Amino acid sequence: MKRKEINSSRIPVYRDTGFELSDAETASGAFRQETENKREPDLYIYSRYRNPTVVAAEAEIMKLEGSAWALLTQSGMSAIDTALSIFQRGGITRPWLFFSEIYGGTISFAESILKKRRGLDIHSFVPVNESYDLAMFKSVISTLNPELVYIETISNPMLIVPDVAGIIKIARKDGSKIIVDNTFATPFLWKPLESGADIVIHSATKYFSGHGNITAGVLCGNDPGIMKDAIEYRKLVGHMLSADDAYRLHSQIQTIELRFRQQCRNASQVAEILSHAKQIRRVWYPGLKEHPSYADAKKLFGVKGFGGMVTFDFAGKTGSEKRKRRDNFIKAVSDKIRLIPTLGDPRTILLPVEAVWGLKYPEPGMIRLSAGFEDPEELLVTIKKALKKIT
Repeated sequence: MKRKEINSSRIPVYRDTGFELSDAETASGAFRQETENKREPDLYIYSRYRNPTVVAAEAEIMKLEGSAWALLTQSGMSAIDTALSIFQRGGITRPWLFFSEIYGGTISFAESILKKRRGLDIHSFVPVNESYDLAMFKSVISTLNPELVYIETISNPMLIVPDVAGIIKIARKDGSKIIVDNTFATPFLWKPLESGADIVIHSATKYFSGHGNITAGVLCGNDPGIMKDAIEYRKLVGHMLSADDAYRLHSQIQTIELRFRQQCRNASQVAEILSHAKQIRRVWYPGLKEHPSYADAKKLFGVKGFGGMVTFDFAGKTGSEKRKRRDNFIKAVSDKIRLIPTLGDPRTILLPVEAVWGLKYPEPGMIRLSAGFEDPEELLVTIKKALKKIT
């Protein structure tokens, strides 16, 4: 019986585990074609390989990034695993260089999985005075000759913005592959592929979803060979996103520019207030002129914004005094600003840095704040009242 077409403007949710193939010859042809690792196959076989709802959501992300392909995975870490693993070449893999100021989960993955379990030669490039020096990077590249360079556009949690375009240019000249985690900047602020990055990664859990109710990751690129390797790896290790999450993500992606623009504005206003508050020792926000990365951030992002994240540290003569002010602030704002260990949510949330990063950032009064896209007046009043309360 012929299936009736439904006049809906939305993509359907294909929850099929396996897809119907009419006969043995069709099945044989579908499996032969599967070895070509196309982004969108002519015939779907099995949802771990490819799923039409997931493919539709990927197409929306391709529009955002301006990429030739995008592949969704079930988390940001699975996107990172996929992006990194496809460049492994056993014992002949040259050293890999990771910028030190990146997501803690990525650092742990590099140390525990890539280095200890897979035996890769992993190196770290450390900033000086909270900024990366291009001349120093060029020297390291020349000496190390890394096969791969991994960097974040805006670092977590210190919000360092390197001259990523300059770094990509140097690394490519030396023959290195470049992976850029663009989660904090999003395509709204900058598109790494346009500057020559090989892969751009997002934890789609954050700004792409933007509502704190989907866990997903995505990697994007232009090279068809890299895409085929990534499709094969994702298929074999089972990193595929579910159809239901892809359906919801497809809808939520439509509003990312509106949401993120407001989050940048809210973060900028919060940073401005905190930078003038006597209760605060220091504020890290790339949009503040005193931030070490301000010049590079302005060069990279122009007038679009500086992201939705703000990190700040409470003043105090002792660590216990700073910690007490931090805790009192968290308590004072708790009705409006919750302590939730993620970012990019609709409402502003926060995270005490010491509780997550420990000794890496020893200041006990530090808080990482993720600005939401709620009414800015409500947000600013909440923060001002809390600062007065803890004085």
